[in-house]
Amino acid sequence: MTSLSNRPSLFFVAAIVFTFIGTITPTATASTALEGEIEQYIKGLRGKGIIRSDEKTAWLVYDFTSGSKVATINENSQLQAASMIKPYLALAFFHQVQAGRIIYGSKSRRQMELMIQKSNNESTNWVMQQTGGPTATQALLKRHYPSLCQQISLVEYIPKGGRTYRNQGSAGDYGRFLEALWKGTLPYSKEILRLMALPGIDRLYTDAKRVPAGTAVFNKTGSTAMCCGDMGILVARGRNGKSYPYVVIGIIESGQRNTSYSTWISRRADVIREVSNIVYLNMKKRYPL
Repeated sequence: MTSLSNRPSLFFVAAIVFTFIGTITPTATASTALEGEIEQYIKGLRGKGIIRSDEKTAWLVYDFTSGSKVATINENSQLQAASMIKPYLALAFFHQVQAGRIIYGSKSRRQMELMIQKSNNESTNWVMQQTGGPTATQALLKRHYPSLCQQISLVEYIPKGGRTYRNQGSAGDYGRFLEALWKGTLPYSKEILRLMALPGIDRLYTDAKRVPAGTAVFNKTGSTAMCCGDMGILVARGRNGKSYPYVVIGIIESGQRNTSYSTWISRRADVIREVSNIVYLNMKKRYPL
């Protein structure tokens, strides 16, 4: 079982970032058995009533080593973004920093860490205020990063209580964001990766029993009473000393607000963890892990 105590150190994470940025091959799409395996797993859960008929799911797996998508299910479906919108807010902020319009100092660094690591909503709204609020931030993102924002809809600050039902995105957008981030083509890519690697409980590695201890994770979860998701890059260690990075994105959206939030979010998080297990085992067949 994985836990926070055996998550890789930031020194190891930094070494990975410096090693891999700028070394990715062009995007391609490869049809593999993995997609069918994920579909069968979700279909089985629906058959047992574990995932209800009113719940939508979306999945995307991208293999950086081959430069290809190896699973894509409902990737262009526009679903609730929840806190998975927060890396986009970081992107908008760092775009303005790079343009010389904002300073990234000790206060903004702390707010950024709280937004990404702790998913603090007050810090999130502070960051968004620096880029002009929801409407101005969306306009900035769509103007400068249109390929990463095809289904992104940023229309509100995070309301009190964390009910972010109106902001939307897609697995496809998150996948393109993570690919660009890993390539180092976004402003302050290394800093965003550092933020996404800060210790925390995730749904791709934490308690994903098949994913080995020591696997580096760069991720952002998203949770509301209607949405459970995670978007992230995992870096598997090979027996040959090489590293094999890949993207896993999973989103489960309910058609109704769940009154038993903790139970619903916990069970859906476990579904995403099991898909992460399935993905790792598939990667293990492809590479010497």
